[in-house]
Amino acid sequence: MSTQPVILVTGADLAPQALALLSDFEVVFAGKTPQLSDVAALARQHNPVGIIVRYSGVNAEVMDAAPALRVISKHGSGTDTIDKAAAAARGIVVTAAVGANAAAVAEQAMAMLLACAKSVVQLNARMHDGHWDKATHKSLELGGRTVGLVGLGAIGLRFATMAHAMGMHVIGFDPFAKNLPEYVTAVDLATIWSEADAISLHCPLTPENKGLLNAETLARCKPGVIVVNTARGGLIDEPALLAAVQSGQVGMAALDSFCVEPMSHPHIFHHQPGFVLSPHIGGVTSDAYVNMGVAAARNTLDALKTLVSAIH
Repeated sequence: MSTQPVILVTGADLAPQALALLSDFEVVFAGKTPQLSDVAALARQHNPVGIIVRYSGVNAEVMDAAPALRVISKHGSGTDTIDKAAAAARGIVVTAAVGANAAAVAEQAMAMLLACAKSVVQLNARMHDGHWDKATHKSLELGGRTVGLVGLGAIGLRFATMAHAMGMHVIGFDPFAKNLPEYVTAVDLATIWSEADAISLHCPLTPENKGLLNAETLARCKPGVIVVNTARGGLIDEPALLAAVQSGQVGMAALDSFCVEPMSHPHIFHHQPGFVLSPHIGGVTSDAYVNMGVAAARNTLDALKTLVSAIH
């Protein structure tokens, strides 16, 4: 049995570059799709000093199962699956790999926006069925249109750069953003609803913004607005979005995250016209895999060093 302190990873793997940084620790993997109960059992068995969160999450039960636990490090930017209040109460540091997957997620959001504007999915299906819709189809030109961003962190600003380069007018809401580039106009949410031709969500999920896009806010949007969500599914009231797409109030919706993941089957969005769906893979690229793993490992090491220094 190893005498090295343990780092528990709530996933089946970690980039080799990240593992190399953790050579002084025994790294234990929870498997591809661990549940909270699995993570708690492994925490009880191995008493890790750190947990790197890829899938599932970490709640108070997991923390109490590992008395040695000092840091919970997210393999990504969203920490909504970690009970941060419980961690704070126990003196456990919570960190995130902020910006490590910014390029990957921003590119996914732009790809989904373009797929909606240019009817990529529908035209592809029609072509494979032998149709030639040149005489009847018209796509949407994004240049000159307004895109409203909710969240202007690393991902939102990366998306804003691409949208600006395409000639779009970029407006955004983020109460914490400072020193915005000149091509991003800071506005309130009411302005985004009323002025945006497309809305892209790039904010964390909090109790305050759960269901941010709902029947009331969607009704205030421009008719035919495009909705893109590569952030968290809980930001959207899914039945309200389905109704808005069906009525035409929302022209199309492109979603990479959902209220329940993996997505339930059947789901209300399945086989519905006007939806482009992907399985929360915005941040899943070979480059982001390395970047997030290395950032999560470094954050773990930094937190442990800081705590050790504080003790001594």
